[in-house]
Amino acid sequence: MNDITPATLKHVERPARPGGMSNALVFGWRAILKFKHVPEQLFDLIMTPIMFTLLFTFVFGGALAGSTDNYLQFFLPGILVQTVVFNSVYSGMGLSTDLGKGLFERFRSLPIWPLAPFAGLMVGDVLRHFIAGSIILAIGLMLGYRAEAGVFGVIGAFLLLFAVGFGFGWVFILMGLLIRTPMTVMTIGFTLIFPLVFASNIMVEPETMPDWLRAFVDHNPISFITTALRGLMGGGVTFQQILLALIAPVLLTVVLAPASLVAYRRK
Repeated sequence: MNDITPATLKHVERPARPGGMSNALVFGWRAILKFKHVPEQLFDLIMTPIMFTLLFTFVFGGALAGSTDNYLQFFLPGILVQTVVFNSVYSGMGLSTDLGKGLFERFRSLPIWPLAPFAGLMVGDVLRHFIAGSIILAIGLMLGYRAEAGVFGVIGAFLLLFAVGFGFGWVFILMGLLIRTPMTVMTIGFTLIFPLVFASNIMVEPETMPDWLRAFVDHNPISFITTALRGLMGGGVTFQQILLALIAPVLLTVVLAPASLVAYRRK
């Protein structure tokens, strides 16, 4: 046997403790692996936006805009917003599922950034938003949609979509912490989302709506986001439109991220 003495051991510095970003990326990779193990999530992710795009364009397009081509130019940015907001519900459902299995009890015992599990859910959301948005855009281009602002406009639009998904995701993360079952999170989540999405300017302009409904649509944060996205993709967006679009995601993050951490620690 070789004799091992303190003199023969080489001193090695202790590795630095991983930072919050490293923690978040690890949990983000975990969220991405769920697509491999639960492939049916990809079916929901892909088929729902495809059906909305095709049905609204060809069923309502001619009646609402005179032609499907004109309606597609108007509608496609809106369906991108709708898809991102709908997909945000999966953050709360995934969190509720993990809590029910006791996984977060294990996470809480680890020496990691407390918000890392939530940030990981957001990273998974970004991937979902990118996949769904890319599919919708590809279908739109095949159907005749023209992004007048070019590649940079599309990139700017997707960055705005990621910011929107990040902000709205905190709503459902908090719901996932407070509500016991994933199905209840989904039911309540869509109950809250549907009035915001459908009472907006995603499908139609509000000029023909009753005054009380038009007032709601004009001040709906989903309408601000959709208007900014149309400007980014079609050209002519203003700084004020982008600022209005970012108000809701920023406020939701500032208010609900700390509230989610408090609820997580108390649970």
